[in-house]
Amino acid sequence: MNRLIFHIDVNSAFLSWESARRVKEGLPDLRDIPACIGGDPKKRTGIVVAKSIPAKKFGIQTGEPVAMALRKCPNLVIMKSDFELYIKCSRAFKEICASYAPVMESFSIDEVFLDMSGTSMIYPDPLKTAFEIKDKIRNELGFTVNIGISTNKLLAKMASDFEKPDKVHTLFPDEIPIKMWPLPVRDLLFLGKASEKRLTEAGIHTIGDMAHSSEEEIQRLLGSKAGHQLYQYACGIDNSPVKAQPEEAKGFSVETTFNDDIVSVEQVLPILLEQCDIVATRMRRKEKNVHLYR
Repeated sequence: MNRLIFHIDVNSAFLSWESARRVKEGLPDLRDIPACIGGDPKKRTGIVVAKSIPAKKFGIQTGEPVAMALRKCPNLVIMKSDFELYIKCSRAFKEICASYAPVMESFSIDEVFLDMSGTSMIYPDPLKTAFEIKDKIRNELGFTVNIGISTNKLLAKMASDFEKPDKVHTLFPDEIPIKMWPLPVRDLLFLGKASEKRLTEAGIHTIGDMAHSSEEEIQRLLGSKAGHQLYQYACGIDNSPVKAQPEEAKGFSVETTFNDDIVSVEQVLPILLEQCDIVATRMRRKEKNVHLYR
């Protein structure tokens, strides 16, 4: 039986969820103006957790300090994070997704994989089904998603990252040379900036360049384990299953990247507070004990 995997990703989740609530209350839609989620809007501290498309046009990036974002766009509207709202919206989103698939894996608060393998008698047209899911979420919950369709999780997730928002894309194995290989290596799933630098310095600029190199060369540049995994990904190979029940977390973490160096304690403290809040929320969701010390 051929595998059929959907990856469903909420478009700019935290900002979309806040926007959907505001629209219901008759307030302006944050998605239509330069806006972001992150930090305390009165103190103008913290980091950009999510941004609108108009904000992106000003060069504002997820993970950068709010103060830097305001320098780029002084009229930027900043909303504080509301994790209770996010959990509520996430559950509603996942409930709709789970109603379509025998197996659903929660990949994060705003992403799921659906294993649609063997559902052809119920859903004979995968594209039609994906559009139905996408439109149902938009019409009932007030926010949009992207859906990627393929034969494995890697390709489905890569496909969902194509043009946004509110889109359905496919990336089947026969489409890899046209849709995936021309992309820059930084677009390959789980390939970080350090790996990108090593590859580009070696003349490997696209995912196709990686796939057409030898695995030994990629391992020499990136290390044995990472090189093997990323070379497989560049070739579109991923045999990982969609897991209905996630494995028990051995730890909880969060990370972010900045365009500029953080050089003072005053800069780093609000960022640490924001990160601690995210980790604590993840732990509480898993019913783990949380103790915060100052």
